Amino acid sequence: MSKLELLSPAGDMERLKMAVLYGADAVYLAGTDFGMRSFAGNFSAEELPKAVRYAHEHGVKVHVTVNTMPRNDEVCRLPEHLERLEDAGVDALILADLGAFTLAKKYAPRCARHISTQQSIANYECATAWYDLGAERVVLARELSLPEIRTIREKTPKELEIETFGHGAMCVSYSGRCLLSNYMTGRDSNRGACAQPCRYQYALMEEKRPGEYFPVFEDEKGTYILNSRDMCMIDHLDDLMDAGVDCIKIEGRAKSAYYAAIVTGAYRHCIDDVAAGRPIDKVWRDEVEHISHRIYSTGFYYGFPGQYTENSRYIRQWQICAIVESCDENGLALCSLRNKFTQGDVLEAVGPDLRPFDIAPENMTDLEGQPLAEPRTPQMKFYLPLPKQVPPYTILRRSADLSPK
Repeated sequence: MSKLELLSPAGDMERLKMAVLYGADAVYLAGTDFGMRSFAGNFSAEELPKAVRYAHEHGVKVHVTVNTMPRNDEVCRLPEHLERLEDAGVDALILADLGAFTLAKKYAPRCARHISTQQSIANYECATAWYDLGAERVVLARELSLPEIRTIREKTPKELEIETFGHGAMCVSYSGRCLLSNYMTGRDSNRGACAQPCRYQYALMEEKRPGEYFPVFEDEKGTYILNSRDMCMIDHLDDLMDAGVDCIKIEGRAKSAYYAAIVTGAYRHCIDDVAAGRPIDKVWRDEVEHISHRIYSTGFYYGFPGQYTENSRYIRQWQICAIVESCDENGLALCSLRNKFTQGDVLEAVGPDLRPFDIAPENMTDLEGQPLAEPRTPQMKFYLPLPKQVPPYTILRRSADLSPK
């Protein structure tokens, strides 16, 4: 078994820094064009070289998504975009369109070419065909089981890398090829603008009785007939390694910096434990329960997952309060506020390679040294004494059940 590469999402610069510092081997992101998450923040032409430089300074690779299916009026802009990525020092491009794949060889020859899950690669012949065309990695369809992945690994060139999704939201459509969002809202999911109509609650209406809605229900609260659970494979990393997977991908470029940090940190420690033959540390495994998520499942890895129809609500039991910007050797931390808390609340600190520990905030001050009982203004800076020195980008959070009722 080879150790899994951990590939984490980076929707903007803050999320990139979180993913990098919390243990990602590589991050994936997008420019402002040709990516499948148009609402993720993304990186402008000026920001992209800075992002690549920061990641490389920390020994982390950068993969950029160019995985939409460009139209005629867009494809003419691709060469310039690809040259910009090449000049920025991007390590790999995640591609779905054959034309974009061909242009990448010409205009970004130093960038490795990876094939996006949008291509729905589900068999070894398809994977080998992409390798023969020059792909260095394939991101397999999310609908495959572990035995199918193992067969693909056995029947493809050993130089071809295999990447699979291991954590995050799953799409109800085959490998994310959905037309529902475009049909209902005019926002095309295949062009990065999904409105997630599969999460809506639906009712049945009879043709000759307009306005009369009949519930489609599993219980008194209704049902979500298109709903899918979130994927979580943190308890099965050994199976992924044994199947020959080279890289595990965390979904979530549109999710928060807190999500990028916590999920990356959890998988970093658990991958290291499994690779070293140690039992997984329960403290780090439990971290995936500290982020906003739907009910977890293992996707299609162990067979057809079945439909979950109870609800589409997120489980939200923790709230980020502040981020540590710096901390001296005495534990005096300069913090940036994210959500209000007061002196006397019980907070938990967790950071890059820092096991969670409780703190009781007291003796807080503003930047002028004036006593502060309750930081209130979003993004305000304040000082908070901690029991020990912690690294920058340590997160202060509190237990709070924010799940929709």
